[in-house]
Amino acid sequence: MITLRAVTHRTAAAALVLAGLTACTGAGSEAIDAGPKAAGSSPEDTGSGREETSASPEATLAEREAATGKNAASTVRLGRFYNQDLAWGKCAQDSADTTGQDLDKTGVQCANVTVPLDYAAPQGRTITVAISRLQATDTRRRIGSILLNNGGPGVPALESPPDARSAMGELGSRYDIIGFDPRFVGRSTPLDCGWPIGNSIFSAGNSRASFDRQVGLQKSLADKCRTTNASVLAHINTRNTARDMDVIRGALDERRISYLGYSYGTYLGTVYTQMFPGRFDRMVLDGAVAPSSYDPQLLKGLEPENEQALDAWATWVAERDGTYSLGRTRDQVLATIDRITSTAARDPLTVGTAPDVFRIDDTQVPLLLFMGLSDDKDAAREALAAQVSVLAKAADGQPAALSAEFAAVLGIFFTDEDTNLGTVQTALACADGTASRDIEQYWQDIEASRRTHPLFGPLANNITPCAFWKTPPEKPIQVRDDAAILIVAATGDPRTTYKSSSELHRLLPSSKLLTLNGANRHALYGQYGNACIDRTVNQYLTSGKLPARDESCETQDAY
Repeated sequence: MITLRAVTHRTAAAALVLAGLTACTGAGSEAIDAGPKAAGSSPEDTGSGREETSASPEATLAEREAATGKNAASTVRLGRFYNQDLAWGKCAQDSADTTGQDLDKTGVQCANVTVPLDYAAPQGRTITVAISRLQATDTRRRIGSILLNNGGPGVPALESPPDARSAMGELGSRYDIIGFDPRFVGRSTPLDCGWPIGNSIFSAGNSRASFDRQVGLQKSLADKCRTTNASVLAHINTRNTARDMDVIRGALDERRISYLGYSYGTYLGTVYTQMFPGRFDRMVLDGAVAPSSYDPQLLKGLEPENEQALDAWATWVAERDGTYSLGRTRDQVLATIDRITSTAARDPLTVGTAPDVFRIDDTQVPLLLFMGLSDDKDAAREALAAQVSVLAKAADGQPAALSAEFAAVLGIFFTDEDTNLGTVQTALACADGTASRDIEQYWQDIEASRRTHPLFGPLANNITPCAFWKTPPEKPIQVRDDAAILIVAATGDPRTTYKSSSELHRLLPSSKLLTLNGANRHALYGQYGNACIDRTVNQYLTSGKLPARDESCETQDAY
């Protein structure tokens, strides 16, 4: 999700993941224990991830029995998974697989890791998790393997090792860089619920009628997943992804594994530290999600940061009115957005030309704006301004042609062109926490939020398929074990808030917080072009030593 390249068929999906990720007060999360144990607690210690056997039989098994290294793992029920031999080969699956071909050209190898569908019944059905490897070339000074997760939830990372090596510079040659598509994502036994659209995140719109239509839509999406994939939905959750990560570690024959996770990937990393303490080496969590901030309503609580980002973008656009014609002042630009939304509520906007024609209503306009606000660099602001210019023309009844990039975004989210990301993102969010079933409470929350956050409140508080999902079989993770990790955060992050990163830092006293001041940006390391951030992270990944104290960087320190 986090690689912010130009939008293509592949990265258009990533845009929503920028939209996805986090909330601020997790209705589905348990209270967080205020007293973490010392960093490096042994797997035998009792703690949150290794909790109640009745709730999770495997939680105790994997952490207590699956010991480090292949030889020890071979003595337990999961031994055949930890002890499996990986068949590394080319990544391209066929002549049409351009992603695999690109990986092959860079020297990346691919393999499949076999894992249990249900860790409580490892003798039963198995699934495969696709992984990739860019091997260390400086073998004399090799540090180990580093595992990548791009967030989402539900974004692939099989293609990410070359980008990670670029971010790491000379250090990259000392790591085996491991990408993977989490279970049911991309090449890893992909999930398909047969949705007519690629996304479940929408605004409630401007009226009770539009909200009622959302209730019907969200219920239908949940019903389709239950009808088509009931046998696997209970096994799509972050705990199982963390268990898969530990099997990957064992299959790689690593005693400990390093980890780089962005956005939702920070929550996954935190879960791994709690379920498998002592099995991770160097861990970087960029744009962190505190467990209390991870909620089935993925956007809840993000309204203030996105309004701040929208105001900053509107100011930037107003200075370029000659190019975009959206208003000469910030307030005029914001008024244009209000006009677009209200017009779309009365009659959906028609954008594009055949065959790429879309009808955009008031449940979709706020989402499109939200998706464009995850980056404050000029290129991202230009892209959003161009999209809003198209919507403004449509609102005025003028022909509104689409760029290839904007058409790709609309196709991914509002058609059935590619539904894997949306379905997995929803399934994970619904399985990791319990959503309210009270439809009237959703409406009351929407109306309350509309008074202070008229644009983003109905988006962040809208009902989701989780309101119609089966109760999750496992409880949300609790943080009780300390972990010496590096947390990276921007003060104006509109996706995973700085408050959330700070909360995770508080829960993990041995962690260090690396702050970028003044940036309205999600995902920093190797992405934003800030020399101070990249240098500090690379120093940690090189030495394994955290900074002596929390550190800050400034946006002016660019390459």
